[in-house]
Amino acid sequence: MDPNRIIQALKGTIDPNLRIAAENELNQSYKIINFAPTLLQIIVSEQVEFPVRQAAAIYLKNMVSQYWQDREPSLGEVVFPFNIHENDRQQIRDHIVEGIIRCPESIRAQLTMCLRAIIKHDFPGRWTAIVDKIGMYLQSQNSGSWYGSLLALYQLVKTYEYRKADEREPLLAAMQIFLPRIQQLISQLLVDSTIFSVLIQKQILKIFHALVQYSLPLQLINNTVMTQWMEILRAIMDRDVPAETLEVDEDDRPELAWWKCKKWALRIITRLFERYGSPGNVTKEYYEFADFFLKTYAVGIQQVLLKVVDQHRQKQYVTPRVLQQCINYLNQSLSHSLTWKQMKPHMQAICQEVIFPLMCYKDEDEKLWQEDPYEYIRMKFNLYDDHTLPATAAQSLLCKAARKRKEVLPQMMEFCHQILMDPSADSRRKDGALHCIGALADLLLKKRMYREQMELMLQNYVFPLLNSPMGYLRARSCWVLHSFSPLRFHDELVLRNAVELVKQDLIDDKEMPVKVEAAIALQTLVSNQEQAKLYIRPYIRPIMQELLHVVKETENDDLTNVIQKMICEYNQEVAAIAVDMTQNLCGLLRRTGTVDLVLQISNKT
Repeated sequence: MDPNRIIQALKGTIDPNLRIAAENELNQSYKIINFAPTLLQIIVSEQVEFPVRQAAAIYLKNMVSQYWQDREPSLGEVVFPFNIHENDRQQIRDHIVEGIIRCPESIRAQLTMCLRAIIKHDFPGRWTAIVDKIGMYLQSQNSGSWYGSLLALYQLVKTYEYRKADEREPLLAAMQIFLPRIQQLISQLLVDSTIFSVLIQKQILKIFHALVQYSLPLQLINNTVMTQWMEILRAIMDRDVPAETLEVDEDDRPELAWWKCKKWALRIITRLFERYGSPGNVTKEYYEFADFFLKTYAVGIQQVLLKVVDQHRQKQYVTPRVLQQCINYLNQSLSHSLTWKQMKPHMQAICQEVIFPLMCYKDEDEKLWQEDPYEYIRMKFNLYDDHTLPATAAQSLLCKAARKRKEVLPQMMEFCHQILMDPSADSRRKDGALHCIGALADLLLKKRMYREQMELMLQNYVFPLLNSPMGYLRARSCWVLHSFSPLRFHDELVLRNAVELVKQDLIDDKEMPVKVEAAIALQTLVSNQEQAKLYIRPYIRPIMQELLHVVKETENDDLTNVIQKMICEYNQEVAAIAVDMTQNLCGLLRRTGTVDLVLQISNKT
């Protein structure tokens, strides 16, 4: 196999004028023995132009994914399907780890995907030698081979990440060799904050996370070994990020290796705590470990994470993902008296100075609202499905703390009440106060003391904001009414005012995010309040027309559900306007769920 011929063909695939001929050339050659190993030679050769090496890497990746596994002919096929020849496969096995070590990052990514596919099909049966190969480079004194060999090890561990415990034996046998080495390596690198060192540390943490996150191999990680790792994780979380990272644009900082290293350390810590380290919340095989974890590590780690949270409170930069994971850990700590005892003195400050600001309307919210309100709607309605966001973690922590620890709810309600009573309070803080109260709605409605005050609270503090000049406060107020829609109203006039104000925000408001929140609030009021159905009945035509308009503009699936529920509530009224509604919906037929709406409405005609 002539490498120059393949190089020319690969070069041709990059040129639009030569692409078709070049692809034909490659399609005629790829089944020839030694083609795939030649591609690997081209990939690792520094004498070949970089774009050609990239093209070769992509081609090899596609070949490995399609043709590595032995395949039998399908029913009716006479000719055996093409597979990469075993001689070629062996040559690739012999050299791919070196390729990953030697190649630059963009090419390395393609080769690691090749390696994952090869491990999946060949380890351990045909390729036990990969363990010796990786081990040789990891033990080497040449630090230049460490990162690439760790990438190769990561592919091995990821292959077994979600396997059942009894299917992980080949991996655990290999990790008997590798775990002491990577623990030794990361320990000696902790004092080195250079980018090269931190990248290696990050990769080791990713390997450890993949090893333990689904199943903790206690035969491999005893209490002594775990103690060594917990000390490493604590040190990573406790160390400062270099000051020069503050010169990087804030949007780019989460991608810096120092912050990613902390992120992976935290992912391990929080996973160990929630899955294996919480007594009373683990499966039988982890009873002993959970007790040991809680008594030995949980409080010490929490001290470090409280320090990180306090740095954020004091306006020092912490990446969103690191902050979110810290809050998740504190959420887990609420359940245990040992960790709660340490956390309790800080809880009021955490609620008022960490959780509360995260739940307030922010500059980035305002920018998105003004520049792309439809994207704002999409983002906000997915917000609490995205468990990687600090705001999601903050709301979860607040709700759990209020439910489990008796002093939290009265302190937070008093704090929010003071903000709402203050006529000079910043409107964004009012948004945060309403956000906190709405998030706690389920709990507040169960407690008589608060339940009996909610009607007055809505009347005094929420109704006025439904006419606020700030669109986000009108939207938040609609959301609060939606949250408290099951409330038993004692004064029908208050309920009538609520329905009327929300109806106005749906029909007359110019801001689309307000209309969306108003639509959902209106539907939940109708569903939970019998009297609300009567108040709405005379306005079904303009309401349904506006709902159709908002669905058309926003393509929001929650509103499709709103329309369906309103149709069910107002059968007769919808029948009178069904023809108009069906005509309006015809332009939306391509949207999922809209066909069902058309059919429902058509049945009314």
